[in-house]
Amino acid sequence: MVKPSKTIKDPAGLKSPIASIADVQNLEDTRRIDIDKVGIKSIRHPVKVKDRTGGEQHTIANFNMYVYLPHNFKGTHMSRFVEILNARETEITVESFKGMLPEMIEKLNSDAGNIEMTFPYFVNKAAPVSGVKSLMDYDVTFIGEINKAKASMTLKVVVPVTSLCPCSKKISDYGAHNQRSHVTVQVRIAEGPHFLWIEDIIDLVESVASCQLYGLLKRPDEKYVTERAYDNPKFVEDMVRDTAHLLNLDKRITHYVVESENFESIHNHSAYAMIERDKTKARK
Repeated sequence: MVKPSKTIKDPAGLKSPIASIADVQNLEDTRRIDIDKVGIKSIRHPVKVKDRTGGEQHTIANFNMYVYLPHNFKGTHMSRFVEILNARETEITVESFKGMLPEMIEKLNSDAGNIEMTFPYFVNKAAPVSGVKSLMDYDVTFIGEINKAKASMTLKVVVPVTSLCPCSKKISDYGAHNQRSHVTVQVRIAEGPHFLWIEDIIDLVESVASCQLYGLLKRPDEKYVTERAYDNPKFVEDMVRDTAHLLNLDKRITHYVVESENFESIHNHSAYAMIERDKTKARK
């Protein structure tokens, strides 16, 4: 049987009904099984992100928030995750996002936790020939992890591009099949005064693709991107290797995962490749 806590009085001298309600989450659990992650998923909140041009983007992010729960506690306090989000200014920034990690594990009495913040990010791109400008959207995720006061930040960007099959080009008398591909890059930044713009990752991936994508193309632009892809064929293996090569050269990055999924135009399946590297171990 759970004993209710003692009733207390608020500053006005009235009894607080909350104080007399049992806190079931704090009850002891006897199964002796730790929970690696427990928390809330898919809660939306406004965010503000600085871009490389010096401007700011105001958007809506999807948050996942978790903490480690020791075996002796029955549950965690889900409402506190929401309180942490709403305690910030109306819009959460990348800087305030970092500060949420230690606050979260302190308020939830945990040693470790994760926060994921996913949002659409827009780049105003000029078409390659006509120069007409249009917005391209990219899916971006900031992942914060903390374990016993040691925190790390990871940036994840999904970059849609065009890939053209080298085999198709080689064996065909004319033409070659191509497809839209998603190259996903997840990077961990070195400690210290290092900064990596979201646009840096986008530029890197688009530079190695058969061709980059644009929101709006005129006829001269369409001719250009078609011929550009044909002159620059790439297998899914080429996409991840070329991206990994450039990530290896970037001293700001200590760890990365690069994935490419090609949504095949002549098959009812995708082609996929992935490379993961911890550059700190490679240096040792």
